[in-house]
Amino acid sequence: MHDIKAIRDNPTAFDAGLKRRGLEALSPSLLAIDEKRRAAILASEQAQARRNAASKEIGEAKKAKDEARAATLMAEVAELKTTMPELELAAKTADEQLIKELSSIPNLPLDEVPDGTDEHGNVQHHVYGKKRDYGFAPKLHDDLGTALGDMDFEAAAKLSGARFVVLKKGLARLERAIGQFMLDLHTGEHGYTEINPPLLVRDAVMFGTGQLPKFEDDQFWAIKGELLSAPNADLRGERLGLIPTAEVSLTNLARESILDEKELPMRLTALTPCFRAEAGAAGRDTRGMIRQHQFTKVELVSITTPEASKDELERMLSCAEQVLQKLDLHYRVMTLCAGDMGFSAQKTYDIEVWMPGQGDGGAYREISSCSVCGDFQARRMDARYRGPDGKPRFVHTLNGSGTAVGRALIAVMETYQQKDGSIAVPDVLQPYMGGLKVIEHGM
Repeated sequence: MHDIKAIRDNPTAFDAGLKRRGLEALSPSLLAIDEKRRAAILASEQAQARRNAASKEIGEAKKAKDEARAATLMAEVAELKTTMPELELAAKTADEQLIKELSSIPNLPLDEVPDGTDEHGNVQHHVYGKKRDYGFAPKLHDDLGTALGDMDFEAAAKLSGARFVVLKKGLARLERAIGQFMLDLHTGEHGYTEINPPLLVRDAVMFGTGQLPKFEDDQFWAIKGELLSAPNADLRGERLGLIPTAEVSLTNLARESILDEKELPMRLTALTPCFRAEAGAAGRDTRGMIRQHQFTKVELVSITTPEASKDELERMLSCAEQVLQKLDLHYRVMTLCAGDMGFSAQKTYDIEVWMPGQGDGGAYREISSCSVCGDFQARRMDARYRGPDGKPRFVHTLNGSGTAVGRALIAVMETYQQKDGSIAVPDVLQPYMGGLKVIEHGM
């Protein structure tokens, strides 16, 4: 969330950042609300101060046996007691209005982020590897998986509806292997601490990372029932959100805290199911596993100081890239333009893996997104650290996919497919597959 003081100090820069995001100037309306809020707070504080002073003066008047003045002052205090709740309510209402407006405004792009309104404005940063020559027409992952008998969309539809899948046998094991490989890499070589976080979180936690209030309809929600909440009557009927990414749980571990600078950077990782009610534009990527309501992902989160956050973004990108490099997958890294970044991001790199079976001649598909958010999420969570001077400062937060397990699975399937429809298992995954080198029908 944005600092209203910073907007007040430099409204022109704030509006310029919004313009790069494709939004109109908002500083005039925000500052008008802020002025109303500050006036209401001042009026409330002045009334409280006058009440305290008048109460003291009553005692002095009585001591001086000035009953007329004491009566006048008591009448004034009585009137203040009547008007003060109204003044306090006005101040609270204005404050809530300002928070509501600020909480729906996205983060501003860093200066080095390229301009652009959508994905067409993204800029290629670098490329790793090259496209493979198969000598046959590569197939889509869902065609491969269905032929193997290991990928069943019809069974999933009977259970849950569209955009779900049932994986079986070799492909189920391969997906598990990919996730375990990623966790071992990030914890063993990259210094991340593994976390097993809750999958259901409170509204305040969703607010902290920016899912609420703007993206409420994109989430799945669970409501506690009477029987489930019977031992905890105060929680009866409470709404909890299914996490769309482990970023939500991991980042909020720092909420309402003041960390010691020696604890930073805090690097966390988790392998979790993720749930998204909004799975992309209507009619887009409806085939296969590209866009699912439920998917598995290894998430990377860093909590660091403002001075280190830009370097931490480059480090996080490198950690995510190493997953694909060890799998020997061809990919490119894109710097997202200002108009294509996520709500909480200041700068974002997307890693797009090459999937040879996608369309005519293959296509690049996003498999990881690494973002630095500055203090945007920290302000929403009240996450701070105490530096050498002893003063609390807001931390900077970063998040990235390290990587999306489902998309890594289909990238491996399409990249390592063989002419007979079998899937060769990448060398780095074979130890996680009991030494299995090829996934074939019926295995």
